[in-house]
Amino acid sequence: MKGWGLSMKIIIPMAGMGKRMRPHTLTTPKPLIPIAGKPMVQHIVEDITKVCDEQVDEIAFVVGRFGKEAENNLIAVAESLGAKGSIYYQDEPLGTAHAIMCAKECLTGKIVVAFADTLFVANFKMDSSQEGIIWVQKVEEPKPFGVVKLDANNMITEFVEKPQEFVSDLAIIGIYYFKDGEYLKSELQYLLDNKITEKGEYQLTNALENMKAKGTRFTPGKVTEWLDCGNKDATVYTNQRILEVNKNKVRNANFVNNNSTIIEPCFIGENVQLIDSTVGPYASIGGNSVVKNSIVKNCIIQTNSKILNAELSNSMIGNYAEFTGKSSDVSMSDFSTIR
Repeated sequence: MKGWGLSMKIIIPMAGMGKRMRPHTLTTPKPLIPIAGKPMVQHIVEDITKVCDEQVDEIAFVVGRFGKEAENNLIAVAESLGAKGSIYYQDEPLGTAHAIMCAKECLTGKIVVAFADTLFVANFKMDSSQEGIIWVQKVEEPKPFGVVKLDANNMITEFVEKPQEFVSDLAIIGIYYFKDGEYLKSELQYLLDNKITEKGEYQLTNALENMKAKGTRFTPGKVTEWLDCGNKDATVYTNQRILEVNKNKVRNANFVNNNSTIIEPCFIGENVQLIDSTVGPYASIGGNSVVKNSIVKNCIIQTNSKILNAELSNSMIGNYAEFTGKSSDVSMSDFSTIR
């Protein structure tokens, strides 16, 4: 039962350029790229809202200059979850701590901060009586990540950013809970005021280290699975896993099936036409797209695209694109044609 009269805010920093996801991010901000029929960021806020043990009353999105349509879509996502949506801007890439401070008006009370390229599978309820929770996942190669060290009582003793020598294999996945938003704000402000940076950026891990040194007790949160959307291959795999996990919940909408076979799990959008084709498993096909005389599996195809006389797997096709031919590894931008 969610607590009455209690509330929680979620801050989603998502202003990054998504360079490793080009060409798709040249036209669509990375967190708005659809995975299994929904923008990445929508999966994140839905999943966090599910695990919160209190009502979420505001979701703040820290964005680049994405345009009005994207901002309206984000506000609609928040409202669909019964929360107020608000938009803040980060105009320069000055690090994680700076990104959170772009929404400093929201840093009151209980806060969840979640960076927008982190999808996860979890079956837990968050314990908001904790002072702070840092979600982690065991990884084989910790060097690219921030990691935490734990003591015998399962308390976090150290945060290490991208360790070159092995210190821990518990990677920070980019989701954090703070019981006291004002305290977090004062610690982030301290970094900005004193120009405390790592490689020219203000890092949340420095604020966490300072808070821990002053006695804040951080516990690790664990997820069942951490899904990355860092590049095309990772995103296609994440689409596969989200379809797998939600297979009874991904409903196929109104679409035309003309002599085609669908191998579940798949997401088929509104007004899609499937003609003489085999689609799936693990295909997500956006609204108004046409798949004709083709085999499409393990792919993300966005809206208003055409796949004709093709065999396609492990691929991402943008909006208003057209593909003909055979490929197991194509990444196609919006409004492009391959024949």
